[in-house]
Amino acid sequence: MPGSLPASYVATWPKDVGIIAMEVYIPSQYVDQAELEEFDGVGAGKYTVGLGQARMGFCSDREDINSLCLTVVQRLMERNCLSYNSVGRLEVGTETIIDKSKSVKTVLMQLFEESGNTDVEGIDTTNACYGGTAALFNAVNWVESSSWDGRYALVVAGDIAVYATGSARPTGGAGAVAMLVGPNAPLAFERGLRGTHMQHAYDFYKPDMVSEYPVVDGKLSIQCYLSALDRCYSVYRNKIQAQWQREGLERRFCLNDFGFMVFHSPYCKLVQKSLARLLLNDFLSHPNPNLESGPYSGLEAFRDVKVEDTYFDRNVEKAFMKASSEMFEQKTKASLLISNQNGNMYTPSVYGCLASVLAQHTPQQLVSQRIGVFSYGSGFAATLYSIRVTQDATPGSMLDKLVSSLSDLQVQLDTRKKVPPAVFAENMKLREETHHLANYIPQGSVDDLYPGTWYLTCVDDKHRRYYARCSLDEHGPPQAGPINCVTTSEHIPSPVKKMPRIPATTATPETIVLSNGDH
Repeated sequence: MPGSLPASYVATWPKDVGIIAMEVYIPSQYVDQAELEEFDGVGAGKYTVGLGQARMGFCSDREDINSLCLTVVQRLMERNCLSYNSVGRLEVGTETIIDKSKSVKTVLMQLFEESGNTDVEGIDTTNACYGGTAALFNAVNWVESSSWDGRYALVVAGDIAVYATGSARPTGGAGAVAMLVGPNAPLAFERGLRGTHMQHAYDFYKPDMVSEYPVVDGKLSIQCYLSALDRCYSVYRNKIQAQWQREGLERRFCLNDFGFMVFHSPYCKLVQKSLARLLLNDFLSHPNPNLESGPYSGLEAFRDVKVEDTYFDRNVEKAFMKASSEMFEQKTKASLLISNQNGNMYTPSVYGCLASVLAQHTPQQLVSQRIGVFSYGSGFAATLYSIRVTQDATPGSMLDKLVSSLSDLQVQLDTRKKVPPAVFAENMKLREETHHLANYIPQGSVDDLYPGTWYLTCVDDKHRRYYARCSLDEHGPPQAGPINCVTTSEHIPSPVKKMPRIPATTATPETIVLSNGDH
């Protein structure tokens, strides 16, 4: 049982700690960005071409950060037929704050009640869009530490990204991603290979506690993002080259050493520019680049530029976007599926990009690949790290199960309801006017929500929030009632054995009413 680790076990690293399973939740309605351009009276292509966005998902007042996280956690547990007793750490990364004291994690603990498992470490982690990554690192570190008791860690990244009327509004979005962390994972974190940069800046922040809207300095935010990318890539590259040198391998690391490269995506066009920037970094750091052929051909005019002077240099940007276009198609374009179709989810953004890659490739195409991950949160905090995909892509393998579980991602995106921009604007106005009200009953329709979605039923006079879950029967009405938690033959994983494989069976729970206050 947990807590009885023998000394010989403590002395060894758990093998291949990383992501075992993932679940993505996307709101059931969206606004078309081309229609939003016309509604906002801006030039055609400003959002669709300039930002690279096609659709933007959003939530009515029926959903908040608690309901998003309840939905994605229960979906992950059900889809993988996991017992709540098998989780020993649960941490939430979010910047969508609805209580200055009580964590979203404590609300999620209501899902654990019937199992009797209250021995679950972790709380909420916050720093803009970086919170999900910090929570994920904490989970990985927990499994690799003397605190680990042999159970899974569960990480949830969730946010509702909304902006006041104006140029930033089309860069919104909403959603949540849940990730199961443990050893013997199909997506293993490469130990020691993280490049981090943290610095103080007011590029994007939320000082007004009574508003959902941030204060944004758009130009500064882009500069901070790109400068953090430069610094993180430089640190990562130095670390992996030092690791290779210790192993007797003398070679330079470059962008081609990543099979895939995913980024935090405020909007898709910035991601394309970011990949080009990594190529710029490779070019400037190379002692003798080939200027006659290959990706660097024709770039000799930029040999002496200083990287810190190029954040807004259109000539450099255009030249390296062209030079990296083939790499973008191969390594990064697939990652932008959710970002293009749903918008910026804040903390889940980069993990939505990771899920997009997995959903659009076969296990055989992913096997043994190194995936680079760049996570950025304003204020600002950033890390570039890498994941190594397992070598086992056989049917029924952990990688096969992970990829199969995400295969319906395109279907989720395609089955959403499109609403007119005027209705979207009305929803934003309603959220603005009712944010943090007490004695409030949400006005949004429950009928538009997906089956199995948690939603807000009311906020009482003490600001306590109550929730119910839509019926799993898509033809049935939302219901409230006792929960039938996932039950399997699985026991609490023993710390002296391998982490148990995820069962292939599924369970069908019913519904329950939850609150975030007293029961």
